[in-house]
Amino acid sequence: MAGAKETPRQKMIGMMYLVLTAMLALQVSSALIEKFTLLNRSLETANASSSERNQNDVTNIKETVAKSSNPALYQDVLKKADEVRQVSNAMVGEIDAIKTEIIQDAGGGLDEQGNINNPKEEERVAILMVGNSNRKGKAYPLKDRMNQYVLGLSKYADPGTKFAPLALDAREDPIANLSTEQRRKDFAELNFAQTPVPAALAVLSQKQSEIRRYENTVLDQLAAKVGAKEVKFDKIFGMISAKSNTVVAGTPFEAEMFIAASSSGITPRMSFNGAAVPVKDGKAIIKFTAQGGAYDSKGLARKVYTGNISYNDPSGQTKTLTVTGEYFVAKATYSIESGTLPPLYLACANKLNFVSPQLGALWQPSFPASGAQIISGGGGKLTIVPNSNRVSMRVVNQGNVLGEENFKVRLVPKPDIVVFSNGAPVNEKQGMSASSLRSIDVRAVADPDFKATNPEDAQYRVTEVIVSLVRGNRRIGNISLSGGGSISGLAQTAQAGDRYVVEVKGCQRKNFQGNISPVNIGNRIVQISLN
Repeated sequence: MAGAKETPRQKMIGMMYLVLTAMLALQVSSALIEKFTLLNRSLETANASSSERNQNDVTNIKETVAKSSNPALYQDVLKKADEVRQVSNAMVGEIDAIKTEIIQDAGGGLDEQGNINNPKEEERVAILMVGNSNRKGKAYPLKDRMNQYVLGLSKYADPGTKFAPLALDAREDPIANLSTEQRRKDFAELNFAQTPVPAALAVLSQKQSEIRRYENTVLDQLAAKVGAKEVKFDKIFGMISAKSNTVVAGTPFEAEMFIAASSSGITPRMSFNGAAVPVKDGKAIIKFTAQGGAYDSKGLARKVYTGNISYNDPSGQTKTLTVTGEYFVAKATYSIESGTLPPLYLACANKLNFVSPQLGALWQPSFPASGAQIISGGGGKLTIVPNSNRVSMRVVNQGNVLGEENFKVRLVPKPDIVVFSNGAPVNEKQGMSASSLRSIDVRAVADPDFKATNPEDAQYRVTEVIVSLVRGNRRIGNISLSGGGSISGLAQTAQAGDRYVVEVKGCQRKNFQGNISPVNIGNRIVQISLN
């Protein structure tokens, strides 16, 4: 059960209940009836002590509030404490009335020594608690009321406090569920069928014990709200407080190391920069996103934070401690490592890599941009595909804008047209032998700088050329090729002094995505003299 700590006596009671449940599940013989009688008496003695303790808690709460400087502030706590006491007493009283009925109707009352006259009686216990075949015994409404009590009590407890139901069917009971004979029984059958009088009383006394324990947990929580519990710093731990949260390489680091303590007897209220923060085990975790601005020459911005801790001392007085601290925000910077340095090429894969050594593992940037498509590769790596003559891009890390980058965009440079023959470029100045030039291969050669930075985009192909044989001012003939091939038909009539005129009619480029587009290379003509 969250929020409830058991005392040694409560642990003993819980152990006795486990033994009781196990005995009932095994249907022990009447030889142990006396042991059940002793067990019930022990439980009743412990319950009386718990009730007295809980009443003292309520009294202490009232006395503490009366001594406080502003009693009206705690009236809701007083009201809750009284209500918790009332509903718990009512539930215990209802169970006491049923125990009296069991003693009178099933046990035949008490003798002069206070002992039950018919302790072995089982049938009358079952009729009273389970009923005949109609299952209308007192245990069924009792089960509902006990579990409703738990739900009602939870409304007075601190958030997160959970109480287990008081009445369980066999399938929900960790002991009875282990037995194939018992697991199908409901709460009434499990605890009161074939059960002698002292055992039935012990079951009910154990339920009263749980009620007092639950009641004590809530009263302790209410007492903590008014400081009625003695403040004892029972949680001791070590802490280190650094003089500065930022240190430069080569400079000394200085911090204070000391013992700190908190008290489980008080529930402090804490706030940070005016806003409440959740408290667990007397400590609050402060977490926020550091905001920059006003950086000094070293790229650091000094920030100050303030926290308040309020609690009630044993006299009921509200005490508030103010803590302040400072931290430094280092300006997050980045740089560009690039295989494609700006400016960028239009409709091409321009690969950039943004790095930030200061942020380290916190470096998780995104790059919203205009004038381009951004293809992210993660970790600051990206591909920019411009679709405009300018690209504007922001560098954003976890919602924080670190900067803006603007790039000029240039057009892809036109390729150079080179005519090859026999695997080597044709010498346009010196010419070629008319008898040796039988085939040509016209290639579009990418600009060297463009190819070095964007090799995936620098893929060209000449698609159509027209080769003409010219003698003087007269065209002898021509042939159309798809980039290259045999010109033997022209070579048969070629003579020294003639020339070949190569006119490029079509060229294409394939980009990094495999898309093919035409390239306008203008009126590109290559003339080859024959000798």
